[in-house]
Amino acid sequence: MEASHSSYEINTSLAIPEQSVYEILHQSANDYPNRIAVIDGEKQLTYDQLLQAVQGFASCLNEKGVRKGARVAFMLPNCLEYIVSFFAVQHLGGTVVQVNHLYQSVELDLIINDSRPSWIICNRAQTEKLEQTEWNRRLNILLIEEELSYEKLFGYVPMAFSPASINWEEDVAVLQYTGGTTGKSKGAMITHKNIVSNIHQSFAVFSSVLNKGVEITLGVSPLSHAMALNNMNMTILIAGTYVILEKFKINSVILAFRKHRPTVFTGSPTMYISILHFSDLKDSDLTSLKICTSGSAPLPLEVRRELEEKSGARILEGFGQTEATTATHRTPLIGKQKLGSIGVPIPLTKAKIMDLENGEKELPVGEPGELVVKGPQVMKGYWNNEAATAETIRNSWLYTGDIAIKDEDGHYFIVGRKKDMIISGGYNIYPTEIEEVLYAHDAIAEVCVFGVPDEYLGEKVVAAIVPIEDKTIDSTQLLAWCNEMIARYKVPRELNIRKTLPKTTVGKILRRQLINEYIETE
Repeated sequence: MEASHSSYEINTSLAIPEQSVYEILHQSANDYPNRIAVIDGEKQLTYDQLLQAVQGFASCLNEKGVRKGARVAFMLPNCLEYIVSFFAVQHLGGTVVQVNHLYQSVELDLIINDSRPSWIICNRAQTEKLEQTEWNRRLNILLIEEELSYEKLFGYVPMAFSPASINWEEDVAVLQYTGGTTGKSKGAMITHKNIVSNIHQSFAVFSSVLNKGVEITLGVSPLSHAMALNNMNMTILIAGTYVILEKFKINSVILAFRKHRPTVFTGSPTMYISILHFSDLKDSDLTSLKICTSGSAPLPLEVRRELEEKSGARILEGFGQTEATTATHRTPLIGKQKLGSIGVPIPLTKAKIMDLENGEKELPVGEPGELVVKGPQVMKGYWNNEAATAETIRNSWLYTGDIAIKDEDGHYFIVGRKKDMIISGGYNIYPTEIEEVLYAHDAIAEVCVFGVPDEYLGEKVVAAIVPIEDKTIDSTQLLAWCNEMIARYKVPRELNIRKTLPKTTVGKILRRQLINEYIETE
């Protein structure tokens, strides 16, 4: 039986238009032609100019042989040219293969060998890496400095051809690789239906606060990441302005807050912690914000409280996966919010908790199990990997690999990853529970809890901790504090005080890397 939470859902009768991704841009350009669409440093384009640039570059790609179904790899930092290229490929009915521009040749070989793109769009900084790959001679390399410089954006003459005819449910718009932090990357096939559905679902959650044609989104996460791409597409859907920063640098972020006064910001907990700890943060810096969303990991309760106090914004947590385009759950703007919860399923999404043994039995309220979801945002499957697809998607339900609890009100709480759960002395221990407690300590800036092999306990709990600047941590005192806050079997057996924690490009802490580092030093 599925829980009822209709009182928390927004617009449950949401109708998703059968548009292609390109048609989202075309509609906003028709409705708001003079609205600023993209700002990248000193460069900016209105919606009308962006559409012209997209159509022109689509003509260029068409002349080079890019046709419907072609796979075009993107290996670009955040930049205006990325957005033009993305919609140009969508105009032609191609598939964008997302490649992190920080990847080195070995990582490139894995993704290129799997996805087999015919073209790759990159900048000159990537050519040396590409020359070291076995696919170098088989790829058509398009350099943005030559093909898509800001000066050349309007030099192409749009050809008189219509956008490609799209099969909404079947045609793959994006091949988004996932799983790099836990194992071999797999290409999630994200269709036009997936993307269009998820941005409409997301806007439905925010629609009581956000308005079309007026919002400003500050984009700092890499557009090669699913979350950032979804945020950019939702901004285009509502004819907002997308302000691009190449990456998260705290000084640049604060300056962007002051100059552009964004109304929407999405970041990881580590980003919010960095913003709140910025030494020159002024009372007015964050006050333009209407919505702050947090992703990639749970937002510590103390961080959330401070962020609400300093910004006055609605702080929304949620849950999503690359395999679900991004979003499946959000804390509601209307109705009850519960601290520590990922909220309720977004419109048109169903969720339930299944047993951890084989995933066939639905569990009752309050019992931890694997979170599974179903909705129009769930991927078509993994590229060329039927076995992984069959394991992950069963009877249209996406098995997320995350352990969660559903309460009596239909709110969901992430307890941890199935692979992250620590079994110590016969107890099941969830790292996020311990991390929440440690984040409440006034000397801790960042923390990651993980389990390592132990001859006696099976696994022991270790906490890697970064102190707040100018503060020191006494391990003995901190462990004594933990003993007062949580059950003895959950208290870390070892503390690893360090200056930084390893993270992905979107600020997600790399738990597996910490485990490997610990094991290698033993």
